[in-house]
Amino acid sequence: MMNSTKKYSQLIGVTGLIILISCQQQEEEKEVKVFPLAEAEWIDLSYTFDSTTLYWPNNPDGFQLREDAAGMTDLGYYYSSYTLLTPEHGGTHLDAPIHFYENGETVDELSLSKLTGEAVVIDVSAQALDNRDYLIDSVAVLDWEKEYGQIPDNAMVLFRTGYGQFYPDREGYFGTAKTGEEAIPELHFPGIDPEMAAWLVKNRKIKAVGLDTPSLDYGQSKDFAAHQALMEAQIPGFENLANLDQLPAKGIYVVALPMKIKGGSGGPLRVIATVLE
Repeated sequence: MMNSTKKYSQLIGVTGLIILISCQQQEEEKEVKVFPLAEAEWIDLSYTFDSTTLYWPNNPDGFQLREDAAGMTDLGYYYSSYTLLTPEHGGTHLDAPIHFYENGETVDELSLSKLTGEAVVIDVSAQALDNRDYLIDSVAVLDWEKEYGQIPDNAMVLFRTGYGQFYPDREGYFGTAKTGEEAIPELHFPGIDPEMAAWLVKNRKIKAVGLDTPSLDYGQSKDFAAHQALMEAQIPGFENLANLDQLPAKGIYVVALPMKIKGGSGGPLRVIATVLE
C-alpha cells in the first residue's frame, strides 16, 4: 500500500465486524476490507494477576485474592466468591492521564475510542537488551517509519523492548531483586526518552502508548518526564504488556479495557490484539 495512504479503522459492535477503510489522498476511490470478528484470532497482551504479579518495588501491597466462599451450599449447589485487593499500578495496567497531570482524564473519563483501534509495534529489543538504561528516541521511530510508513493518525504505539521475556522474575525485569525504597536507585530497565515523548505529541497524532516494561520512563528516571509529556496531552499509557513478540509491525487492532474505576489514576488492564493484515 502506498505511503500516502491513510488508514482508518473502526470496530462495529452491532454488525460484529472490523472494517478497515483505506483512502488514498489523491483519489476518491475507497477500498473496503471486512474482517468478521467471529474469525478473528486474538492475542492476549496481558499477564495473569496472581501472587507473582510485579508491582513497583516500594509498593506496600501486592495482588491478593481472598476466598470468601467456595464449596457446596446447604441447598446442594456449588458457589464461590472472592474479594480482591490490588494497587492500581502493577501487572498489565493502564496509566490514566491524571496519573501525572492534575487536569488529566481519570480512568472512567477515558473514551473507548482511546482504548480501542489500530496499533503499530516498534521493535527496539536489539538496542534495549544490549543496554538496560536504553532510552527509546525519535530515531527509533523514524527508522521504523522509513520501512513501514508514517505512523497512522489516531493509532496506538507499542514499543517492544524484549523485557517481557524476564517477567515475572523481579531481578531480570526490574534490574534488581530488592524491594522497598532501597530498590529505587537500582532500577535498570529501558523506557521512553522524554524528548521523544514530546516529539510524538507534537509531530504525530497518537492516542495511546504502551510497552513491555514496568514504566513508560526508564528505571533511572527521577522526574518521570516521559509520563508528564504524554499525560499532559491526555495520552494514556499501557505498562507491563505481554506477548508483543507475537505481533507484526503494523496491521494490528487492539482492545485495551481497564477496570472502570471512578476517579482512578490507573487500573488492571485486559488488553488483546488481532492481526488484520
